Amino acid sequence: MIAPTAPIRRPLAPGGSLRGTAVLLWLLGAGLALPLLAIAASWLQLDAAGWQTLRDLGDTVLPRYALTSLWLCLGVGLGVAVVGTGAAVAVTVFDFRGRRGFEWLLLLPLAVPPYVVAYGYTDFLQYAGPVQTALRTLLGREGAMLPEVRSLGGAIWVLTFTLYPYVYLLARTALAERATSLLEAARLLGASGTRTLWQVALPLARPAITAGVALALMETLADYGVVSYFGVQSFTAGIYKAWLVFDDRYAAAQLATVLLLCVAAFLAWEQRAQQRLRFSTRQGGPGARSGHAVRLHGRRALLAWLVCGLPVVAGFVAPVLFMLRPLLGEWTTLPWAPFASWALNSLRLAALTAVLASGVALGLGLLVRVQPSGSGPWLARIVGLGYAVPGAVVVVGLLLPLGWVQAWWPTSPLGALLTATSFGLVWAYLVRFVSVALQSVHSGYSRVPRSLDESARLLGCTGWALLWRVHAPLLRRPLAAALLLVFVDVMKELPATLVLRPFNSDTLAVMAYQLARDERLGEAALPALALVLVGLVPVILLSRTLRRPA
Repeated sequence: MIAPTAPIRRPLAPGGSLRGTAVLLWLLGAGLALPLLAIAASWLQLDAAGWQTLRDLGDTVLPRYALTSLWLCLGVGLGVAVVGTGAAVAVTVFDFRGRRGFEWLLLLPLAVPPYVVAYGYTDFLQYAGPVQTALRTLLGREGAMLPEVRSLGGAIWVLTFTLYPYVYLLARTALAERATSLLEAARLLGASGTRTLWQVALPLARPAITAGVALALMETLADYGVVSYFGVQSFTAGIYKAWLVFDDRYAAAQLATVLLLCVAAFLAWEQRAQQRLRFSTRQGGPGARSGHAVRLHGRRALLAWLVCGLPVVAGFVAPVLFMLRPLLGEWTTLPWAPFASWALNSLRLAALTAVLASGVALGLGLLVRVQPSGSGPWLARIVGLGYAVPGAVVVVGLLLPLGWVQAWWPTSPLGALLTATSFGLVWAYLVRFVSVALQSVHSGYSRVPRSLDESARLLGCTGWALLWRVHAPLLRRPLAAALLLVFVDVMKELPATLVLRPFNSDTLAVMAYQLARDERLGEAALPALALVLVGLVPVILLSRTLRRPA
């Protein structure tokens, strides 16, 4: 008897229309990769003056930027690792009253842009704020009662309690796979609770913790709102100062190169950790969560409440309350009329970018699907790098070619197209956020059996017909998730919007930043809280997804 052989998987024929689409997608991919290419090409344009600028940077500001960024990354990395891991262990390994509530409450800081948290803390804790005023009255003393909130320490605090969910999410997922059953087995073998925690649970979650810390550090290096508002001299703040204050595009490009190399190192670290994470959890099955969590009572339950409650209060509850206080105090003088214009601009840009990004992601997903061994996967990898590129680097990478074109062709209309219309801004958004939509589309395609494609091909359905008639109905939820995620990310984006927005076309993020910078925190609270409300939508959906049984 001859054993049946498995069917041979062949790439699907793309069809003529899809071949043309592949060319178009490659052109789009080149456009999305332009910032990186422009920054690399800027080094070829250096003359003697440019190299002298580079030496001057090395002798003056570059060591300060590097040292400040290093301390910022060390502080945030340690903070998110401790806070995120502690919260993940508490809600996964242990059981206590209120644990199910904390499972989703710990996700709430994801809804708050870090710069909004910075504004809230500044308004409440600054010298003229209610806390220091009350302390001076109570103690009868003059002078500052608390350390300056606008400092490196303040930036570490804000970024830690807004970025720890990266570690919490990945560590919680890794621990939920196998931790409870393995901890129960260790206890049956006579190991103490402390020993099982340190020798079983934490080593199991180490790849997830590493990946989460790397993601948080990439966001830290890309941040502009917090560091500029707090006066922290990081690489991102230095890039904008070199371009906008000193009008030195080559200095900005060189600083952007250093920042990009740091981000690339963290990205490689995160990808390696993700590979180890998949290896360490691949044997988890439907019964992997059959173990019982350790029930806590008394002081231990109170400690668990403290471990889970402090991040929620520091990263969401307190900043929102801090912003509500000036908002309610200046309710009658709030800029309601311009607020409608800011919101409309934000919604328009976010909706347009979300539709375009999802369309590009859908085309790339189809190309990778039908040509798994062709050029599609390489194009997807190139486009996928965009989310790791800081907004400051994107701005420099888009404006550098503009300067070259204008130097060669002074009457070129390209400058007006990129800086006086929404074209350049949407371009920058697509560079950063197409990868967000692409990840969602790839996730949806991974759940669509390839046997459906083969059956459709046998019936003569190929190319775009395959997408619209077979794939699209099965990808409705991933596409909806892609639209939502890109929409929210664009609403909160600050660095690129601040530089590339058209005249008289301010957004909620830009106005929250500018009003807070001008010490008009009561007015800044209105657009800031609007951004928080928008950010709550994907967080609620994410918490519902995580609570579904596997």
